[in-house]
Amino acid sequence: MLRVAGLCCHAGGRPVIQDITTDFGPGLLHVIVGPNGSGKSTFLKAFSGEWPIASGAVSYDDLPLSHISRVELARRRAVMSQLPELHFPIRVDDIVMMGRYPHFSFRPARHDIEVCRQAMQRLSVLPLADRDYLTLSGGERQRVQFARALAQLWDAPAAGSRYLFLDEPVSSLDIHFQHQFLGLARDLVKDKMIIVAVLHDLNLALQYADRILFLKEGRVVSAGSTPGIVTPDLIREVFGIPARLLDDPVGRRPVIVYG
Repeated sequence: MLRVAGLCCHAGGRPVIQDITTDFGPGLLHVIVGPNGSGKSTFLKAFSGEWPIASGAVSYDDLPLSHISRVELARRRAVMSQLPELHFPIRVDDIVMMGRYPHFSFRPARHDIEVCRQAMQRLSVLPLADRDYLTLSGGERQRVQFARALAQLWDAPAAGSRYLFLDEPVSSLDIHFQHQFLGLARDLVKDKMIIVAVLHDLNLALQYADRILFLKEGRVVSAGSTPGIVTPDLIREVFGIPARLLDDPVGRRPVIVYG
């Protein structure tokens, strides 16, 4: 269980996350949505340990974040940030192997190599293993980064949960890989992995999320289970745009239509 209590964060001397209290439990795909500048990425970075906390507390399996070493945190928590920039040539399989760095000291064992192979295969990037990462498209790079994060969390810890945090993970993917990516995320939560993702597409969030948290101006406006949490009034309040929810005669969740 990931617990956030009274979390506040600053950027440039001004508050960007204001008194957020919430839990992220296992077996659920949690999605954070909100307009640009609402604090989604900062919030994710704060509870992942990558942004300074002004006040409040974050705990993993009842252990305070401040009490967890960087190595131990890296063994149980992986972060896929918005597409990271690299400016030097590096092979795809070396990028994926970075996910195994917390698990060995000097050189990867046979198990680490096999984990990376399986992670690349699962994300359909194994044929790219010997390619220069800089030559890949944006979508291919995102899939490689997801393979790296998956390799990092491949081995379940002796106690507690594994945590995967995804910041706009499908922004550069085509429709096929968007659904493949989020479908894989849903499969991973069945293995008691705690996944929190930031998404922009409300229809994708509505289709795949078990729980959605709506942020606006650094505060939680509403949070709850899907599809019931999503209403036209809430969409208007958070995004300032009229919307309707239409029943999908095939799927189990409604579709949002704007305007």
